This record gives sequence, structure tokens and C-alpha cells, in this order.
Amino acid sequence: MSTNTGGGPDPTDPAGTARTQGQHDDDALGAFGYKPELKRTLGNFHTFAAGVSYISILTGTFQLFYFGVAFGGPAYWWSWPMVFLGQLMVALCFCELAARYPVAGSVYNWGKSMGGPHIGWLGGWMMMTATMVTLSAVVLAYQITLPRINDWFQFVGDGSGKTDAAANAVLLGSVLILFSTLVNAFGVKLMATINSGGVFIELIAAIALVILLAVHITRSPSAVLTQTYGLGKGEPLGYLGAFLTASLASAYVMYGFDTASSLGEESHDPSRNAPRAILRALIASFVIGGLILLFALMAVPNLFAKQLSTEGLQYVVLVTLGSTIGEIVLWCVVIAITVCTLAVHAAGIRLMFAMARDNNLPAGSRLARVSPRFQTPVVPAVVIGLVGVFILVININQPQIFSVITSIAIIMIYLAYLLVTAPMLVQRLRGKWQPAEGKFSLGKFGLPVNILAVLWGAAMSINLAWPRAEVYNATGPQHWYLRWGAFLFIGVVALGGFAYYWFVQRHRTGVLAEHRAVLADEPPTAAAS
Repeated sequence: MSTNTGGGPDPTDPAGTARTQGQHDDDALGAFGYKPELKRTLGNFHTFAAGVSYISILTGTFQLFYFGVAFGGPAYWWSWPMVFLGQLMVALCFCELAARYPVAGSVYNWGKSMGGPHIGWLGGWMMMTATMVTLSAVVLAYQITLPRINDWFQFVGDGSGKTDAAANAVLLGSVLILFSTLVNAFGVKLMATINSGGVFIELIAAIALVILLAVHITRSPSAVLTQTYGLGKGEPLGYLGAFLTASLASAYVMYGFDTASSLGEESHDPSRNAPRAILRALIASFVIGGLILLFALMAVPNLFAKQLSTEGLQYVVLVTLGSTIGEIVLWCVVIAITVCTLAVHAAGIRLMFAMARDNNLPAGSRLARVSPRFQTPVVPAVVIGLVGVFILVININQPQIFSVITSIAIIMIYLAYLLVTAPMLVQRLRGKWQPAEGKFSLGKFGLPVNILAVLWGAAMSINLAWPRAEVYNATGPQHWYLRWGAFLFIGVVALGGFAYYWFVQRHRTGVLAEHRAVLADEPPTAAAS
């Protein structure tokens, strides 16, 4: 057997039968019945950057720091390691799957392989819808940052009106979605180049911020990590209830690490690189993000300042580091938000493409069409962008737009992940799961890790969807359908979508002829028939 894995000729194989690394990379596609269509141009750092930019340390911490402090006090910081440990269990399961199935639309194809076509479709549908909602949630971070840099960015009113911020957020977010749609439509190479550059700036800025905040520390960790502001007193669950509400701020950051695998059909040696990228992205985000949050609370001049729970981390940076350095950091946050948007959009495109080439979406042949010029699915880029803007527009006059859209996006992601880890656990219990030989494997730890991943996903989904007025009906008047908004919205999406699939789409499902792999004993023209 030849051992050559490079692109050049193998001197031990004069007949030219040695396979290149790219051909080995395409083996997973053949197992699913797909032919390779997307161009492999992404290297190690590109896949790592995709995971980091989706998680986006600066975007998440700056977007919901105020929420964590408002509902849990400085002690909400403990939700950061809690969420990390839970998501680490999920990520470890995903690493095994990424090593075995490095294909586009990772969650959809993983769910299909673990639980069958129906589970795969529901997981993919939930993830695809969640990606569109997430796209809308991420771009809202522009509003929390840009007007803090300069009032000029407050185009709607002066910011003091009841709905000024929400309306302006929709305007800024729509512009960012338009930019992301154009970049992603022009091909993965352009997206990856911008994304990698942005991630490099984000990582440097995040590390610099840690150092700058550390220099200005004025109190001990114990003074921060035990300060609850007295929240939860008189409530049935006491501080635990307040803490669970505040944990949304941490849960919002540490997901999306599967993006590294979703770009598997455009990456070199993805079965080895994707698992590494998943773990590196999650661990780096935990360490750097955790230090930013902790040092910010230790360095802010007044730990009891009202602005901590209204203006958030932006306030801490400006008041602690001064306006000049603070604004430089905030511009880096703007870059982080931008590349995060690109990564979320890119992941959604690959997922929609993966489902469409199985003819599992309406107009599947159009959605799965790969542009011969840009070598990327262009139609999904446009569709996801339009839906993202639509979600923003229908919420244009809702002051609680930030917490509601963010909450629903996170819950749907957690549920989509659960539709992968739960069937995977069933496969393990039946003795049917086998990791890729010679690739990432949890070995004897696979079962306990998988069990913890499922328990974590179920518990956090319930916690985040719980009908809390402060999250889903913060400004009043109180309405039951707003408080139960997460259950209602997700229920309609899940049940309505699956009903359509069951009665209509499942009868048409199957790899489209133009995307089907040609078997060794099949005539070349059969795939196009």
C-alpha cells in the first residue's frame, strides 16, 4: 500500500494509483453519496478562525455582560466556567463526529447518521432556523457598541426615545447583514481571508484587553465572585434563580464551535484539523473571555455603578482605560462583531446547501446550486440574509429585542445540538458507535461524556426557555404569549416545519442527481440522469 499523502507523484507507485490527500478528504463525501463540488482552500488557521469567530469572545462578552450583572450581580461570573464545562462535553462528542464525518452542514449530517433521516432533518431545520435568528441577534451588537464610540452612529432619534435604540439597531444590523451576504456570496476564500484577519485582530485585542484591565485591578477576586447585589431575596429559588437567569449571558457566547467542521468540504485534511479547531476555539474563548470578565469586574472603579447593568462592558472599558484606549478597544469589538456575522452566515449557508442537495428543502435544486464562478452556493447566502433582515424588521419597535431574539437563538442551537448528542448516546448504548480509526476518539470516556452532554443540553434548554418576565416581557404590559414566547416560537418552528417535512418533503428526499457521487461500476452519465 502506498503511504504517499501529498499531491506529487509517488516513486513507489509508478502506475499513478496513489491517492492524494484531497482524494482521501473526499472519502467522507462518497460515504454519504455526494460528489465533491466545493473547492478545498482552507487550512488549519482558517478552520480554527471559523470556530473562534462564531464563538467570538469580544462579541458575546460585550453584548450581554450588562445582562449577567443586572440579573446575577458580579457573581454571575461563575456561570462562565459552568457553561464551558457543559459545552465541553458537547464539543468532545462533536470532535468524534467531525473526525468521522467532515462534511458540510455538520449538525444535519451528524443527526442523519446517528438518528436517521427524520431526526437529521429536524436537527438541520432547527439549526438552520436558529442560524438565521442568531444572525439577527449578533448584528444587534453593533447598536451596543457603535453609538458608544460616537453619537453619530445613532441615526434614529437621539437614543433617549423608548424605541430609538431598537430601531437604530435594526438599521445598523441590516447594513451588516448586507455586507455579510455580499462577502459570502463571492466565495469562501474571500470570507475566510476577511474572517482570519478579523480573528487575528480580535485575539490580539482580547489579550491586550486582559493585560490592560489587569494593570488597573483595584479589588480581589473574592470581592467580585461573592457579590450578588442581594438579588434573588424573597424569590422561591433565592439567588439560584437569579443566577440561572443571568447564565444566559455566558450561554450566548460558547456555541458555534461546530462551524470548523461545517466547512469540512472546503478544508484540507478536515478529519484531523476540525476536531483540533473545535477544542482550540472553545478553550481559547473560555480562558480569554473568562479573564476579560473577571478583570473587568476587578478593575472597574465602582463595582456598584448602575452603568454596569445598563451600559455593560463598554462602560467598564471607557471608564477604566480612558476614552482613547477605550475607543480603540471598542473598534476592535466592531471588527469582532463583523467577522462573527460572517462566520454565522457562512455556517448557515453550508447547512442549507447540505439539506438542499438531499432535496430536503423546497426548491432544493436552486438552493444547492454551486456557482461555477465563485464555487459557493450563492442562493442560500441571499435567502439567509433576507430572512435575517426580516426578523429584525418585525421587531423594529420592540425595546426588549436584544434579550428575546438572543434567548430564542440560543435555545434553538442547544436543541439542535441535543438532536445530535442524544441519538449518538443511543448508538453508544447499543454498541453501534465506532470512532474513525486513527482519528480523534474519546475511548472509554465516550459514554460518560455523552451522557453529560445530553443532560447538559436538556437542562440548559429548559432553563433558557423558562417563561421569565424579565427576559421575554421585560417592558410590559404583561402578556402570557410573550412570557411563553420561546416555547411558542420554537414549537411553531419545530412542529410546523416537521409537519411540512413529513407530509410533503420526505416523499421527495434523496441526493439530487447533479450532486450524487458516481459509483465505481456506474456509467459517468448516470449521475446526471
